[in-house]
Amino acid sequence: MAKASLIANLDIHAPTGKNAREIARVRLTEMYSWEIYIDDPYAIQNLHNLRIAAKRFRYTLEIFADTFPEECASILKEVEQIQEELGQLHDSDVMIALLRLCLGGQDSGSAYQQALLETTQHSPKGRLMVNPGLVEHLLQPSSALSAEQREGLELLLRDLQLQREQQYTAFYQHWYQLKQRNFQREAFDMLKD
Repeated sequence: MAKASLIANLDIHAPTGKNAREIARVRLTEMYSWEIYIDDPYAIQNLHNLRIAAKRFRYTLEIFADTFPEECASILKEVEQIQEELGQLHDSDVMIALLRLCLGGQDSGSAYQQALLETTQHSPKGRLMVNPGLVEHLLQPSSALSAEQREGLELLLRDLQLQREQQYTAFYQHWYQLKQRNFQREAFDMLKD
């Protein structure tokens, strides 16, 4: 996961609103630092990092909402949508990886399996995304699939891949609509001192 940028130049004697705007500008810049990966639908980790950066910006806007102009509510709404779109995309990526692991047999290696377990067990809302018992079952060498099970999982994988393509397209179109209206400049202007 991408580390949050350090925020310097905060004045402990300044009004909260001034510091809040500085924090929000840093978080907005951080979010846009991942923009170079938007055109690559398979930059999975970088799109996830964009989601995390959007989440940080969103939470900053929410926490300090009382110190920002009312117009910032529209900025918050767009950032929430970006985060939601990227969250759905990430959830699909996780499920696709699990299905590929299951269908690919046990030749993926234990390091990959451990990394997959560590990164996919918890959803952003704190709920388990995948039942740990299911993951354990999928990773057991003795879990041979029947032809019927394999066919069902292959169909599910195909459907999830199609769904992911649609999710990426929706996100991509939304991002470029925001770019066309110069959302980044709009947000910076609202966050001026």
